[in-house]
Amino acid sequence: MVKVKICGITNLEDALAALFSGADALGFVFYKKSPRYISPLKASNISRILPKKICRVGVFVDEDIKTVKKIARLCDLDMLQFHGQESNAYCRKFKGYKIIKAFAVKDGLDLAKISAYKGCGCLFDTYSKNRFGGTGKKFNWNLLRNLDKIKRPVFLSGGLTTGNVGKAVKLLKPDWVDVSSALELSPGKKDHKKIKKFIQASRKF
Repeated sequence: MVKVKICGITNLEDALAALFSGADALGFVFYKKSPRYISPLKASNISRILPKKICRVGVFVDEDIKTVKKIARLCDLDMLQFHGQESNAYCRKFKGYKIIKAFAVKDGLDLAKISAYKGCGCLFDTYSKNRFGGTGKKFNWNLLRNLDKIKRPVFLSGGLTTGNVGKAVKLLKPDWVDVSSALELSPGKKDHKKIKKFIQASRKF
């Protein structure tokens, strides 16, 4: 069964709604230019209340290594998601954490580049010239048809909604689906009914 990550969590109410709806992971965005940014202290206070069973993911963009490690400890993170230009060498600096490297999909995939990030889960999101994720736009899923060659956890993101996530799961069989803006009432504030419906729709197949 596909796992579900609800990203862009900024408050306890949304975190609990995702938890009780069956989410497997929550994503906290520590990129200050994002409309879904959450301070490390606030994320830590939320994390402290959550049960251990739910995975805590920190989202970073070209952040200083020491800062990432400090936030990871403070917020008791399980996974670190890197959404910028981080190199494979950079990603290997975080022993003890599962790593997700995001790749922006435009016209195709550079499998050689993706394969170079050994030991990292791969998140595929829609390319945007001005934004690091959170666009709410879908890319051509057919570009991911040969992902079985990578042989590592695949996170599908970008434009997923309650209406299309079931089709995406059936077509690509990703390990994870990752959603943020499609479930919002406004940037950083989730619609709890949409969270529940999205998770149910993702698990029909």
